[in-house]
Amino acid sequence: MLKNSRFLGLIVFVFLFAMCNQKSKNQSDKETILKGSLNITVDETVKPIVEDQVAVFEGTYYDAKISITPKSEAEVINDLLNKKAKVAVTTRKLTQEEISRFEKSKIVPRVTPFATDAIALISNKSNNDTLIALKTVVDFIQGKPGTGIKGLVFDNPNSSTVRYMKELAKVKDLPTQGVFSFKTNDEVIKFVSENDGMIGVVGVNWLSQPSPSMAEIVKKINVLSVKGLNDTKYYSPTQNDLAEVKYPLARDLFIINCQGYTGLGMGFGSFIAGDIGQRIVLKSGLLPIKTPGRKLQIRNEILKDNE
Repeated sequence: MLKNSRFLGLIVFVFLFAMCNQKSKNQSDKETILKGSLNITVDETVKPIVEDQVAVFEGTYYDAKISITPKSEAEVINDLLNKKAKVAVTTRKLTQEEISRFEKSKIVPRVTPFATDAIALISNKSNNDTLIALKTVVDFIQGKPGTGIKGLVFDNPNSSTVRYMKELAKVKDLPTQGVFSFKTNDEVIKFVSENDGMIGVVGVNWLSQPSPSMAEIVKKINVLSVKGLNDTKYYSPTQNDLAEVKYPLARDLFIINCQGYTGLGMGFGSFIAGDIGQRIVLKSGLLPIKTPGRKLQIRNEILKDNE
């Protein structure tokens, strides 16, 4: 009887020891704001800036691994609502209806703005006219004749640029004639570079930071200056015109975190909204939400080089 009791006690001890080790292991493998793995669903029109942020974040925090899945805006929002994605980068906030769906699941999305982006209008390099009135584009989308536009080229029928332009023109659908759609911004740029008279609609980040394979193709297009619906002057999608709120096709970028717990999504969101992340935005050609500070060293005298 005593032997059986000792044997039983030994089994219990081994079991508890194994459980403690497993618990310790699970704790060490637990996701934190700076550790773990995460997939971010990203609006395809702003993929380059997110890639830059991820590269620096992973280079700073070695235990963090973030993958990016680029999709159209409609797919990004649907993935969030259907819980296929927990963190996403979008060009708009969630609607009240979308927020209500999360509230039913007792999840409060954390929406963090981190940059101001621009929708750029581009044309073939052979087109000497680098100015375009936004009203001309709106008239074309509304199906009015005499605009002089041969065709508009978008990246995807469900993209954020299509949604933006439809809302601007106050139409539910784009014209069936003269509108072309592809899958990516790179395809739009390439098509416009090879076809005269076409106006491409792309995220400006694809032009300011082209991939090595697109660098020469980008040189074959013009980025058009745009006159707003109520303006008399033309403005370009530059940081200066974005900062002065002059460029008429500007939009903010957001990271939406629906993890519902303190995880890597929170850490990455804080990173891109912080000093380093904002400097990356500034270097990319977009406008940071917060202008990074600069430290100036003031010397009482000029130091001369030693002879």
